[in-house]
Amino acid sequence: MDWSLVVLALAAVLVAVGLAGVVLPALPGAPFLFAGLFLAAWAEGFVHVGAWTLGALALLALLTYAADLAATAFGAKRFGASRRAVVGAALGGLAGVFLGLPGLLVGPFAGAVIGELSAHRGLRDAGRAGVGAALGLALGVAAKLALSVSMIALFLVDRFLWQAG
Repeated sequence: MDWSLVVLALAAVLVAVGLAGVVLPALPGAPFLFAGLFLAAWAEGFVHVGAWTLGALALLALLTYAADLAATAFGAKRFGASRRAVVGAALGGLAGVFLGLPGLLVGPFAGAVIGELSAHRGLRDAGRAGVGAALGLALGVAAKLALSVSMIALFLVDRFLWQAG
């Protein structure tokens, strides 16, 4: 049995799960994606994809977390949300994971609204905070998706066009 093919198949599964995890917060997308790409490089003995590329992929994976946090904070703050609304949006997003796709979409909005109302701000401010949290979530997913596609593109370019030293 050729174990490298088994490892490559596992790598492909990890990459697919990683891409799903970029959109679904229940899965740690970037770590799965990186693990899949690392396994693919390992299966070929790091002949085509080397340490520099793997280091760049690890950095891009870490940047997905920074982009997600920055986008959520930007969305909430841009719409004048209080600290409680930002925390509420994060908690709402976490709670939404357990409620499936509707929960993922509504959770941050509801959490921001509840957080804003708990800060004794009006319904209008609470609604704005919710919209900001939802837009921040969308921006975060877009940024994570762009970084994830960049990871895959870098891997493929290094694998098929450049050669590791």
